[in-house]
Amino acid sequence: MAKRSSAHKPAQKTTGKAKSRAPAEVFEIFSRLRQQRPEPEGELEYRNPFTLLVAVVLSAQATDVGVNKATGPLFAVADTPEKMLALGEDRLREMIRTIGLYRTKAKNVIELARRLIADHGGKVPRDREALMKLPGVGRKTANVVLNIAFGEPTIAVDTHVFRIAHRLGLANGKTPEEVEARLNVVVPAEFRRHAHHWLILHGRYVCQARKPKCEQCVVFDLCRSPDRILPV
Repeated sequence: MAKRSSAHKPAQKTTGKAKSRAPAEVFEIFSRLRQQRPEPEGELEYRNPFTLLVAVVLSAQATDVGVNKATGPLFAVADTPEKMLALGEDRLREMIRTIGLYRTKAKNVIELARRLIADHGGKVPRDREALMKLPGVGRKTANVVLNIAFGEPTIAVDTHVFRIAHRLGLANGKTPEEVEARLNVVVPAEFRRHAHHWLILHGRYVCQARKPKCEQCVVFDLCRSPDRILPV
């Protein structure tokens, strides 16, 4: 891995887009990310597919840490659609009021629980289209649930994945859907199950948006991103 220069000079930062990757380079990038984190996991706490679904819905425009603080007490009393309905929207709203957009999210979660009972026998469906018909569930949320709860090799594109995919030249696209489609083509099958976890964690803790920690990056020598901080 490339190291920073010890010279006391300001780091240089370039601008623009990273070039697309050759298959061998993509394989090497994910090999290193896997070596760094052999068993990556999402950071939302959950008990079963239903609580995972609820946690992901609540995590929109919120931090995982903040969501976990609220869902610990919540899931202790409502970890099934039936219990969530019994809890009611007013009580749920109070229990998640520390989470952004809590009023809308409380309404969505209660309706989501109602739909699961009415349409799916109280079970979380293992189907993207069925998931996306539930209140508050978009493609990213559906992909997270399919991946974590059911082991499907889906790739959920959040802001971190979108940023890292572009910076590393893995997938260029104007929308999360375009980036997801490209990643599904270029990511080798053996890495696809955990691909979005590796990219999320890399983006969250190393390749951050404003100040990437290039000195900690396991793929720095492979990185052609114009956002990287070059040694001087």
